[in-house]
Amino acid sequence: MSRQEAMQALERALAISRELAAVAEDGDARLALRLDAERRRLLQSVRRELQPMDEKDRGVLREIAELNDRSIGLLEHRFRAKCRDMDMLAAGRRALRAYTTGRP
Repeated sequence: MSRQEAMQALERALAISRELAAVAEDGDARLALRLDAERRRLLQSVRRELQPMDEKDRGVLREIAELNDRSIGLLEHRFRAKCRDMDMLAAGRRALRAYTTGRP
């Protein structure tokens, strides 16, 4: 792989990171996992070719890292919301059972 091909792969990884952030906002965890695997494969393939890294390469990687942090935060937020929903459901079921067993 040439340095030019590596830069194209890095740009593709950045585009995938942007798409991943949008998918994370929508809450599609399966698609997020697939996109993350594709992005990881691209980043690993360009690792050796981009040595030594210039400032442009570092900037792209920095943006990928920021988008990744944002995506993780969005997915964690949705996960915690689902956990709260499940807790409320369980509490509602317990309350329903408590009220129905105490009545004749």
